[in-house]
Amino acid sequence: MRVRLEDVARAAGVSPKTVSRVLNEEANVRESTRERVRSVMAALNYRPNLPARSLASNQSFLVANLYDNPSPGYVTEIQAGVLEACDLHRYSMMVRPLNIEADDFLQRVETLILYHRPDGLVLTPPITDHAELLQRLNQQGVPYASVSPRERAGTIGVFMDEQQAARDMVMHLLALGHRRIAHVMGHRAHGASGWRLDGYRDALAAGGLPYDSTLVVQGDFSFASGVAAARQLFSLQRRPTAIFAGNDDMASGVIWAAAERGLSIPNDVSVCGFDDMPISRQIWPTITTIRQPGHEMGRLAALQLLEVLRGSGTGRMVEVPYAVQLRESTAAPGGNLRRG
Repeated sequence: MRVRLEDVARAAGVSPKTVSRVLNEEANVRESTRERVRSVMAALNYRPNLPARSLASNQSFLVANLYDNPSPGYVTEIQAGVLEACDLHRYSMMVRPLNIEADDFLQRVETLILYHRPDGLVLTPPITDHAELLQRLNQQGVPYASVSPRERAGTIGVFMDEQQAARDMVMHLLALGHRRIAHVMGHRAHGASGWRLDGYRDALAAGGLPYDSTLVVQGDFSFASGVAAARQLFSLQRRPTAIFAGNDDMASGVIWAAAERGLSIPNDVSVCGFDDMPISRQIWPTITTIRQPGHEMGRLAALQLLEVLRGSGTGRMVEVPYAVQLRESTAAPGGNLRRG
């Protein structure tokens, strides 16, 4: 027979309400009582009746992760982190891909909220910066946490100093001796694209180099856009000796295009990326990149949201550190394989 909440309460010597509070991780329960209830749950192999739990609390215990991003590695890392946080607090997670440029984008989000009743949302770029959606969520009182939003004031979630990280990456290329450095930008709608471009420009200025618009090519964070951008850069009369791509997918596309043209990496051109996705370590040469902790960012964003949903806090905007990962795709101009 199915073990009921009342059975747990009886065995633990507490009221059913106390068991419910332990299940919902409410703060007003003594730690000794909480541990005793959990111990009984484990001994009786109790599994909560989720529909009953939802009905009693008027909550769905569901978090929706919304995304529109052509980089599958980034999306997967974020989702894994959100799921870890949800599992910890007995929430379910649903994932919904969307197209922010579609005419029915807002309608799709509102339909999702109406039909599935998520208690809150975790938004990823570029959805984090969709002004009309954010306005509607705020007006309707729908809680949400944002990953890497442009505007952080009054918002909870997680971010990284991407401008400084990009600056450090280009400074690495300058330290190797490169002076003709190109940049492949990400999707225009992403705040990350602007931050990484600004970091690129900051590093050039620090190195005493002028900004050359012919060396900056628009991409969209996809492998294919990296290929197209590299073909354009390699067709210049004076091609760059190094290319900083706005993410690892585009950097991989640059390496593919270099091979197509018969160029050696890093002998003929150095390539670096951003994010430290698995692909950066799976291709040859391995890609020098910035480690952005996607899994941790998803987990922390979800935890800020869950803090609000569970009434245990107000949530905040958390900054995470980055790290420069030096690998085989960058070297001094002219084929020096020393990585710095």
